[in-house]
Amino acid sequence: MTTVTPATGMPQRLPAAVTQPRPLVIGLDTSLTSTGIAGADWAEALRPKSLTRHARLAWLLEEVTDRVKCADLAVIEGPAYAQQLQPGHHERAGLWWMVTQMLYRRDIPYAVANPHLRTIYATGRANPAQGHPAQQRARIAKGMVHTFAVEELGVFCEGVGKYDAADAAVLAAMGMDWLGYPTLTLPDEQRRALDSVQWPEQIPVVAR
Repeated sequence: MTTVTPATGMPQRLPAAVTQPRPLVIGLDTSLTSTGIAGADWAEALRPKSLTRHARLAWLLEEVTDRVKCADLAVIEGPAYAQQLQPGHHERAGLWWMVTQMLYRRDIPYAVANPHLRTIYATGRANPAQGHPAQQRARIAKGMVHTFAVEELGVFCEGVGKYDAADAAVLAAMGMDWLGYPTLTLPDEQRRALDSVQWPEQIPVVAR
């Protein structure tokens, strides 16, 4: 799209922000106690507090739907199969399917990224805390992803649920990158994570 400058009469290309508004990509890290949800420049953690069972699922689905209903693309963290025997796994799986079914019914394309891919995009490695004691690795890796979201992506993720919000922020950044609107320039070591994400078969029309 071009316009004409009054002084010269010559065409001048408008800034990309005017001609091509950024798509709305939502990152989702579903959890029963603290669901992370984020866009390209914001993030929060949805915490149902005292709600349980059906009331908790209904509240989380309503809150997620309200924030994602106008999205061009959603990127949701895939199921953690290693947690199948942990308490709450059955209900947590139900929440994941409720959210993805909602996206499906609203014709919102969604991608599925396993936790390792999110960590690779943020740090370049699937297990970035490998050199630390085994019992500390998960916590340290979470902190590294959080640092990336705050310091590199520039997304505010603090307070209770900050790690969940940061996870969602990274997922949103991955979706923006895949569509052709990267938040920042990353080395191939980190961007290789995009190659293994289950992206939707139909590319959104907002993709560059």
